[in-house]
Amino acid sequence: MTETTKVETMIWQGGIEGCLDLIDQTMLPTEILRIECEDVETVWEAIKMLRVRGAPAIGIAAAYGVVLGLQSAQEDEDAFFARLNEIVEYLATSRPTAVNLFWALERMRRLAETKRANFEGAEHLREALLAEAKSIHEEDRRMCHAIGGHGADLLSEVEGVLTHCNAGGLATAEYGTALSVFFTAQDRGHSLHVYVDETRPLLQGARLTAWELMQRGIRATLICDSMAAQVMREGRVQAVVTGADRIAANGDSANKIGTYSLAVLARVHGIPFYIAAPSSTFDLAIESGDQIPIEERCSKEITHGFGRQTAPDGVEVYNPAFDVTPADYIQAIITEKGVINPVNRETIERVLGVV
Repeated sequence: MTETTKVETMIWQGGIEGCLDLIDQTMLPTEILRIECEDVETVWEAIKMLRVRGAPAIGIAAAYGVVLGLQSAQEDEDAFFARLNEIVEYLATSRPTAVNLFWALERMRRLAETKRANFEGAEHLREALLAEAKSIHEEDRRMCHAIGGHGADLLSEVEGVLTHCNAGGLATAEYGTALSVFFTAQDRGHSLHVYVDETRPLLQGARLTAWELMQRGIRATLICDSMAAQVMREGRVQAVVTGADRIAANGDSANKIGTYSLAVLARVHGIPFYIAAPSSTFDLAIESGDQIPIEERCSKEITHGFGRQTAPDGVEVYNPAFDVTPADYIQAIITEKGVINPVNRETIERVLGVV
């Protein structure tokens, strides 16, 4: 975003007794409303209700949520760690699919455990955990920029690109994952025309991605999800780039519902389908996408979208929030460590540096 329009998705205010300030993304694009999370319950609700969303941003918020939850922890060592475990388990129940949530929580818990042998008091450990949360935040910022660099290289000959949901600065610390590719291309003087799926049923593409692209002066054309095939058929796009919320060891990737459809369409039309995601989105303990838990959300998101009833009373609803794209349909996965191509376990482990 330009300096005049840049908006920080999340800001930690103060020291260990501070609070987390974040944008309520449910209010965008018509209103920029910031909310102060002063306790862990508010962070849990913000994640659950999509006030903060996007796998990396969820992980960052959860890390700060641990700090907030420990503000009321007792000084006693056993009581402190009991409270820590309670907070981690509580935050883990907010949303099931985005692996960054669990990665960040485990990282916070692991740091605390490493310091337990030389426990120097609750305040000292809370300061260390706040520093760790800030490190997670800053590391994500650097990863996003690195992803953008690797991805922009792949789009050097591309004019039109299609994306789904929101994988921009709102979903991360800065720049995003999929959108970082477009922003970095712009920084290099390469103008892209981005076709933005509206992303039913909550319209993250329409409300968030289109807004972010317009803030940056990138040409954006909004389309209904069902228009993607026609856009491809007409030759308007030469690549598809999306984010991901969890990637299995074999490269199967979970992302916002509708992503799998785009991958199938891209294959039919001979268009490369790319995923952009940080290494923290990989869950190498899961062999394939069949093991990725898929969140099912409230039926009213479909029957009463944004407060207006659009379906008959009593209709049966199925509302999975994510789907899984098989690795075979993914041309490459763009990470901060490099481009994974071909997408298979061997290449994933090599690029990520897994021994």
